[in-house]
Amino acid sequence: MTESILSPDVPAAESFADATAAVDRLCALYEQATSFLRDHFIAAMMQGQPECRVRAFYPEVRITTTSFAKIDSRLSFGHVSAPGTHAATITRPSLFRYYLEQQIGQLIKNYGVEVVVGASDTPMPVHFAVAADDSVTVPHEGAASFTLRDVFDVPDLTTTNDDIVNGTNVVGPDGVEPLAPFTAQRVDYSLARLTHYTATDPAHFQNHVLFTNYQFYVSEFEAYARRMLGDPESGYTSFVSTGNVEITDADGIIPDTTKTPQMPAYHLKRPGGAGITLVNIGVGPSNAKTATDHIAVLRPHAWIMVGHCAGLRNSQTLGDFVLAHAYLREDKVLDDDLPVWVPIPALAEIQVALEEAVENVTELEGYDLKRIMRTGTVASLDNRNWELRDQRGPVQRLSQSRAVALDMESATIAANGFRFRVPYGTLLCISDKPLHGELKLPGMASDFYKTQVARHLMIGIRAMESLRDMPLERLHSRKLRSFDETAFL
Repeated sequence: MTESILSPDVPAAESFADATAAVDRLCALYEQATSFLRDHFIAAMMQGQPECRVRAFYPEVRITTTSFAKIDSRLSFGHVSAPGTHAATITRPSLFRYYLEQQIGQLIKNYGVEVVVGASDTPMPVHFAVAADDSVTVPHEGAASFTLRDVFDVPDLTTTNDDIVNGTNVVGPDGVEPLAPFTAQRVDYSLARLTHYTATDPAHFQNHVLFTNYQFYVSEFEAYARRMLGDPESGYTSFVSTGNVEITDADGIIPDTTKTPQMPAYHLKRPGGAGITLVNIGVGPSNAKTATDHIAVLRPHAWIMVGHCAGLRNSQTLGDFVLAHAYLREDKVLDDDLPVWVPIPALAEIQVALEEAVENVTELEGYDLKRIMRTGTVASLDNRNWELRDQRGPVQRLSQSRAVALDMESATIAANGFRFRVPYGTLLCISDKPLHGELKLPGMASDFYKTQVARHLMIGIRAMESLRDMPLERLHSRKLRSFDETAFL
């Protein structure tokens, strides 16, 4: 017996030669699908199980090319690896409008062909369809008067994965290749996780993301944000704290909250997402991976780690900076997705921006900069108390690798930047030297934090402001692109 399915009456797929019109259609199809599912879900919660399955589909954009003719390959995006059909399911197109218009427009320009927009064959889970409506809550399994998955589609983790970005995707029988690095379900999954972990809506995230591993940076970031909101020439328009509290003037009130999320995020906003987001990921590679796994779907233009580390050389001093140009990956959390034999290259654009920012803030340059900053390998471990183990093993490896600093997050953030094609970098500040008897003790730490946090954070902000002014085609490096790469960034 054939299952009876109720679906919205969607328009036929249509070709577009204009990126804005194509995104308009994606928005209309998405709104139709989510409204349909939301309305039927609310009715089912009030009236009981419908007589048939209720299903709607994600919208899709696809392009077909037929020529092997070489196009301008200086860009790291906007071109497919070979002729054929490439497609991507799309979610939240209004949230991603600028990105979609940019990516679709580049394809139309490069190939001189139209893109096709229509409904895909990927069902939309009801959980994601109602996620933007705070008045609607999907009950847990068994809480409703009927079995939810008998009527509505639910998230399917067997098809929600990182196969595309990991390079393990298997093309289906229809031969359609992926057009974007993430599917709609994978994006929806991360958008939901971001809201949970950071306590801010994904719409507030900016294109330039700073990660830190200490709450002290948050207070300095808020203070800087207030100064910028008090300056009408700054270009910044608002500051968003956890709980989506948004202020638009320097004296705006941010209520205290007793519930702090696992990885709180703060956003200093500019039009077009050109502002800066700061995320306090806390301590450890697991948190670093979780944060970057989910922020990656927003396709930021860069992310940089500005945290504290252990200095490993006797010549270093507390408060010195370390600019990472290589990583010793002993964090282990990404080994299954990105083997340790994969090199994580330093990206020239990020390195230059960070070094120039250090020069700008410290007013040192050239050879004098070596007094307070060292460029070298950063080791990231998964054991916070590594120094309590037999010193012969870890110290020998650190020396052989030429490591100059050690932390628990930087290599994870850089490796996930490489994996997700997000430009990355690391500038750390030395807060202790355990191999030389300078442990992170309360008194020492307090003095250090008072003098160094503001300067370190300002360097990160200056670097991001420099990258913001850089043309996108320069910032997004071809170093991060694989053989059979998706056309979308």
